[in-house]
Amino acid sequence: MKHGQNLEAMSLDAGPREASESAPRRAHRFGWLRMLGVDAVLIACSLLFATMLHFADGLSPACREVLPRAVALLVAVRLVTLVWLGLHRWSFHRSGIHEAVRLELASLAGTIVFELLRSIFFMDALPGQVVALEFFVTTTLLGFHRFAPRMARQWYLDQRRARAEGSQRTLIVGAGSAGDLLLRDLLRDRKSPWHVIGLVDDDPGKQGTFLNGKPVLGVLDALPEVMKKHRVTQVLIAIPRLSPERTRHLLSLCRHQSVSFKIIPASFAYLDQKITAAMLHDLSPEHLLPRDAIAFDHDEVHRLVTGRRILVTGGAGSIGSEIVRQVAGHSPSSLVVVDINENELYLLVRQLQSRYPNVPVHSVVADIRDLDRMMRIGQEFAPQYVFHAAAHKHVPLMEDAPEEAIKNNVFGTQNVARMADACGAERFILISTDKAVKPSSVMGASKRLAEMVIRDIAVSSRTTFCAVRFGNVLGSAGSVVPLFKQQISAGGPVTVTHPDCTRYFMIIPEAVGLVVLAGLGGYGELCILDMGEPVRIAELAANMITMTGLVPDKDISIVYTGLRPGEKLEEVLMSEEEELSHQVRNRIKVARSPAPPADFLLQLKRLDRAARAGDASDVKRALQDLIPAYTPSKPPGPVAKVLPAFAPVKAPVAEKNVSA
Repeated sequence: MKHGQNLEAMSLDAGPREASESAPRRAHRFGWLRMLGVDAVLIACSLLFATMLHFADGLSPACREVLPRAVALLVAVRLVTLVWLGLHRWSFHRSGIHEAVRLELASLAGTIVFELLRSIFFMDALPGQVVALEFFVTTTLLGFHRFAPRMARQWYLDQRRARAEGSQRTLIVGAGSAGDLLLRDLLRDRKSPWHVIGLVDDDPGKQGTFLNGKPVLGVLDALPEVMKKHRVTQVLIAIPRLSPERTRHLLSLCRHQSVSFKIIPASFAYLDQKITAAMLHDLSPEHLLPRDAIAFDHDEVHRLVTGRRILVTGGAGSIGSEIVRQVAGHSPSSLVVVDINENELYLLVRQLQSRYPNVPVHSVVADIRDLDRMMRIGQEFAPQYVFHAAAHKHVPLMEDAPEEAIKNNVFGTQNVARMADACGAERFILISTDKAVKPSSVMGASKRLAEMVIRDIAVSSRTTFCAVRFGNVLGSAGSVVPLFKQQISAGGPVTVTHPDCTRYFMIIPEAVGLVVLAGLGGYGELCILDMGEPVRIAELAANMITMTGLVPDKDISIVYTGLRPGEKLEEVLMSEEEELSHQVRNRIKVARSPAPPADFLLQLKRLDRAARAGDASDVKRALQDLIPAYTPSKPPGPVAKVLPAFAPVKAPVAEKNVSA
């Protein structure tokens, strides 16, 4: 008995839960009946309305007689066509253009069938004009029944978003497919902070049109007026692969407006036409580089690297660490990372071991100025490829300590090159710089001398030596970009050396990818990377301020400090002697530099003695004897604090000749 009572109690307890759980299912299961019931009423009302509208003076007796049968027949026919096309099951939140077309087809099919049956059932008393008018009324009412809830919900969400705390009045740049998909996602998202005011697009055919209920307010050049009129605080860029020129132009248009920017990913074209607001990311300096993105053949890099023993000096630095990461991704047989910075080296190697557990990674703390240490490393690991990225790169600091630049950049390079030669390495790749061309700084002269050192060793070595020369890289430890970000976050001012100062820039992954291809491709003794057009530093600073939603020289001031010792207004990638170059592949040129002088080793000994003695004047005199093109720069006088002229930057004359 007790057992039966328990069963009864269990069944009684389960009853309410089952009822509550089945209620939504029953609502979903019988929702189509309610849908068809409303449709039936609307269809009947449509025919009655059309009839009364046609017979404004009163119904004829014949029409009164057939009207009830006509209403019943029409309702039956239309309900059958709706069910046949699956329109009795409807999503009020997701239905779109395809469902609207199906609804039109169902309405048209119902009219055609009803017209055929009308003649069969002798309903000639009901004129054809009534049937035609009923078609339009029914289509309108059925469409309103199905789409009005979605439109009302969208309007409600839009109004609630507009009044919500922290809501941002948003403008979408681009009314194409990407802008359409982005706008749809924003309108569906209840929690989106972006209240879309409208869109702008340069397509003349889109002006004055609407996209998902939002107007196209003008062309791109009308941005300042549109933003001011509609009090826009957020700009979303929905143009796939927006060119750097257009990006810089957009920022210049918005320079006097306090707006924030986000952009869709460049890979939108490969996302199967799917995009959401979560994919948007902030504009970055990389979007401003006046050059096209580089597509790499990863299979080619894999063939060059896989199964090889590789050593990288300066492996914990900006360039060296990226070389290490890219190489590690192609399964070398061993990877030796050499650096004197033990903290960064430790963190990098841990990251590599976690990401590439099958790659033998060796961390070596060593000073490249110690020849014996370098030789022991070469004997222990017997590298086949040596990437030499270790160097002192800070121009003003090396002006104050020229002997350190020489000991590290010149004789440290010589030590690593000798190690590569002694252990029978196949290739040695030196990371050089555009500052080595017509150097005006000790750092630049030391890197030019490093190029000459490896060329001298290459004469009698089985190792293939190559120097790869390129300009600045965005995001490196010594780049202006981290400095500008820090100054902007601190509230300014942003310091720029000179309004006309220009530099070549490339992002680190692309620069390193080209270094690997150039160095391991065996193209020549000096490879020069095509950096695109030079960038005006003052414009870069102003654009970075604008990208954060601030106004240059209003919210954040730009201060010109004058060129520092050793700095030039502009850099070139080749000297006149090297201009007879040829392009071996996309973004890589090969040039031939003049051979070192006959007494090169004797002059190096003099330079070595001066560096060891710490005699800065003698070091610079020895550099001038070794490199006649080395002329220590004399910075111009004080620079007036003026806003930069944001005109396109022209490449230096020497670079124009190179491009030709």
